[in-house]
Amino acid sequence: MRKYRTVSGDTWDLIAYREYGEYGGEKLTSELICANPEYADTVIFSAGAELVIPEAYVPVSRMLPPWM
Repeated sequence: MRKYRTVSGDTWDLIAYREYGEYGGEKLTSELICANPEYADTVIFSAGAELVIPEAYVPVSRMLPPWM
């Protein structure tokens, strides 16, 4: 289980994008919030909050060519 320590000005979608990048980014924001219910009402973080970063399940698109 990974951890993330917030910096001042972080938001849920920004953290999700930083942690999950091209594999879902902001689409995984709800999973991130569910893993950290004590911060669910936070919109903009101050520095120093420690969040749990759950592993993300990213389905493989069936539309990709076989070599990808």
